[in-house]
Formats: sequence, C-alpha cells, structure tokens
Amino acid sequence: MPVTEFAAEFGFRNLGSFLSELQYLSGSHCNSSDFEFSFFLSLTFVTMALNHILRFLLCLLTFKTGFNAEISVFVQTGTSVQLHIQTQELPEFVDLSWKNDKSEIIVRYTNEPKKVRLHSSYKDRVDFNDKTFSVTLKNMQKTDSGLYTARASGETENDIVTYRVSVIDAVVAPVLTVNSNWSSSDSCTVNFTCRAPELMINSSYQNNRCSPQEVTSHEIHNLTLDCSKKYILCNHSNPVSWKQARINITQLCDDNKNERSIQSESSLMWPVVGSVAVCILICVSIVLYRKKKGSRNAETQQ
Repeated sequence: MPVTEFAAEFGFRNLGSFLSELQYLSGSHCNSSDFEFSFFLSLTFVTMALNHILRFLLCLLTFKTGFNAEISVFVQTGTSVQLHIQTQELPEFVDLSWKNDKSEIIVRYTNEPKKVRLHSSYKDRVDFNDKTFSVTLKNMQKTDSGLYTARASGETENDIVTYRVSVIDAVVAPVLTVNSNWSSSDSCTVNFTCRAPELMINSSYQNNRCSPQEVTSHEIHNLTLDCSKKYILCNHSNPVSWKQARINITQLCDDNKNERSIQSESSLMWPVVGSVAVCILICVSIVLYRKKKGSRNAETQQ
C-alpha cells in the first residue's frame, strides 16, 4: 500500500501531515524524504519478519502433523519408485496403510502386534520398510499412475502424505537432419532440422554458432537445440529420461570444403583435357592428311 493511502486510512489529510505526526511522535529531526525512506525500510523489515514467522509456523505444522500438499513424482515405465513418509514425528497409530486412488490398500502395517499385510495384486511388486514406513513399488506400468496416500489410524485418522505418481515412457532419440550445407574458405552455413514425436526445430549454423532454442509438448517433453564450435546438439528429454543426437559440424564443413575444392579442380581440369584432346585430334588429322596426299602424288608420278 502506498504511503499516501496508508496515511488516508488513519485520517490524515495528506502525506505531509502524516509524516509530521510520525516525526513528532518519534522525536526525529530528519526531513520528510529521509523519514519516508526510513518508514519504508522499517515497514519492509516488519513484513519480512512476519513472512519468516508464518513460514516457521507452517514448517512446524508440517513437522508435527505430517500435513503436506501432493508431491508429484514421475517414474519410467518398468522401473521402481520409493514413497517416503515426509515427517519425522508420526502421530500415535494402531495401523498405518498405503493406498491408491482406486481404494486398494496396497500395504497395511499393524503396530501391535507388528504385522505387515500386502494387497494380493501387489504381493510381488511391493517392499515395505517397517522402520521408516516407506514403500517401494516395482515394475511400474502406466495403469499404476495416480494418487498414493499414507494414512495413520488410531483414535483419529490422519493422512500423512500424498503422492501423485505419473508413469511415463522413456523418450526416443531425436533425429537431426542436414537440409543444406555451404562452405567457403572462411565461413560455413548449415541449415538443419531436429525432430522428435510432435516436436520440431528448424535452425541454421553460421559463424560458428546458432541460436539456442527449446520447444515443449504436453508440458513434460522438451526438445532443445544448441551449438558449439564443434557440434550441433539436439536433446530430447522428459522427467525420467534424456537422449541426444549430434552432428560434427567441423567435419561436415571440412568435407564440404574438400568436395567443393575437388569440384573446382575438376572444373579447371576438363578444359585442359579438352584442349589436349583437340590438339591430338588436329595432329592426327594433319598426319593422316599428309599421308593421304603423299600417296596420291606417288600414284600421279607413276
């Protein structure tokens, strides 16, 4: 809130009368601008202190009760995920269970007597730690995506932590294609395309660099492009995997220069070869002509 509005809230006609009153109450002899700055500085410190107090109270509440928002976790198809209790001090409980959003109790741990019971469909896919109360789910499939909640039951029921688990496939390798390539003695220009499913980047490499670019699909698949002096780099990633395609730009430009050099030499060589061939043809024609003429003269003399 601006100071003028703050002053009006307390019934002062203007900012000057508000600051004068504050100066009188504080016994300050500083001018209005200095006092306004001091007031803002003090107000900032008070606000920061209140924010820290609120954060501390929230952390204390989380530590004591285990209350927490959903924790998002991504898992690669076919791998395992470990879900932890996100508090060091559990409330007293008779039993503790992990369940999914299909209302299936994956594992139930009874405190007295200490006993672990697993859901029939998870028996070969679950490890439960009776010391930390964490659960490990194995061989995760896309159908296993969803919410997983740890609940402590006793005199009351408390949801300790909730995970939103998303099972996704690893990314496929991107495809990096050179569309055109031109080189001279002091420069190299390459136009290329980087592709992944539903993602594409077109760019150019010039003067030993290209502009870094990034595109995103479904908020989790990223295709990024970058260049160094030696490579064009195309990265395809998601939260569980990462793959790269690259092209050696130095070799590509050098090969193009060599090819152009060979073509240039060839273009210079063909006129020479043609000239030599014409000279040989002329010489042969002259020899044949003289030979034929000599034969005619001999016949005439006879």
